[in-house]
Amino acid sequence: MKLFRNKIFLIVCCALLAVALIIGAIVYFAVILPEQRQEEEWARQVQEYRDAKTAQYRQENAEYDDYEVDVAFLGDSLTDGYDLAKYYPQYVTTNRGISGDTTFDLEGRLEVSVYDLKPKVAVILIGANNMDTMFENYEDILIGLRQNLPDTKVVLLSLTAMGGEHWGRKNQLAAYNNVTIKLLAEKYGCTYIDLYTPLYDVSIREVYEGYTSDGGHLTHEGYAVVTAQITPVLETLLGK
Repeated sequence: MKLFRNKIFLIVCCALLAVALIIGAIVYFAVILPEQRQEEEWARQVQEYRDAKTAQYRQENAEYDDYEVDVAFLGDSLTDGYDLAKYYPQYVTTNRGISGDTTFDLEGRLEVSVYDLKPKVAVILIGANNMDTMFENYEDILIGLRQNLPDTKVVLLSLTAMGGEHWGRKNQLAAYNNVTIKLLAEKYGCTYIDLYTPLYDVSIREVYEGYTSDGGHLTHEGYAVVTAQITPVLETLLGK
């Protein structure tokens, strides 16, 4: 009888193991593998986009003489989506924003993005994609600009006000980080522009309705507010 019970137990265990393996295989092939492939495809598309942007920058750098460009805007998606020709027709501008960039990504491409271009003014808006770690290398970016572009004036833009379920919860950290950005601007002789305050609706404690499409990315109305803050500074720095 004991041997019989042991055989039954072994059979049940084998059956359960087989079921577990089948379930595991189903989960892997139906859920995990497609997600991995989706992530790999997304990473491939992101890299292709970055490569295309880099190639564009190199071509533009070759076309411009040193200090021919009035203003180079550097940053992430907020810069990438900024129609500079529309908002700054009075200046020679170039857009050096790449969606999804962190401060680390920006630091890694400073040579092709701005050193080789040598603009009169560099306007930087970066950090929204890595607020928790942005100051691990933010100062390194400023040191690099000072050493490689001593004649370029640098403008640091604050992080913007945000809203919605995803972005809105980052407002407090953004406001806190902006204090540090301002202090670094003073330390390195940069001009600081506060974008957070004119975008922030104190009555709802997040970005004004209509200024963003999803709580984080700016609409035309949002960019109009941003442009109104930046333009007077550029007029002063460029003398026109």
